[in-house]
Amino acid sequence: QVQLVESGGGLVQAGDSLRLSCAASGRTINTYCMGWFRQAPGKEREFVGAISSTGARTVYADSVKGRFTISRDNPDNTVYMQLNSLKPDDTGVYYCAARLMAFAVLSSPADYPYWGPGTQVTVSS
Repeated sequence: QVQLVESGGGLVQAGDSLRLSCAASGRTINTYCMGWFRQAPGKEREFVGAISSTGARTVYADSVKGRFTISRDNPDNTVYMQLNSLKPDDTGVYYCAARLMAFAVLSSPADYPYWGPGTQVTVSS
């Protein structure tokens, strides 16, 4: 079983940047699809982006495309998400998720059995 812990969230102003990290333990993640999701107060958890096991494929939600970038360092068992040009609508708890499935990119929360506790991102206007 893989354990995930997110970090890097915080309070920023619109237009600022953040870099989120997801540190994995318990298993090496080089055969895991890794996803990022977020949840704003009163809203359902939504897909942000995902990266395939080798990092060769990424997919993003339309709302973040061109602003967010996911990368991974498999030897370090860590996944990153760079958040640029942040907007107040990006506010929420950001979760990292994992699924043992090489080469795939998955966008549904139901596809991921492993989740971190989340990190709060708040963007003020």
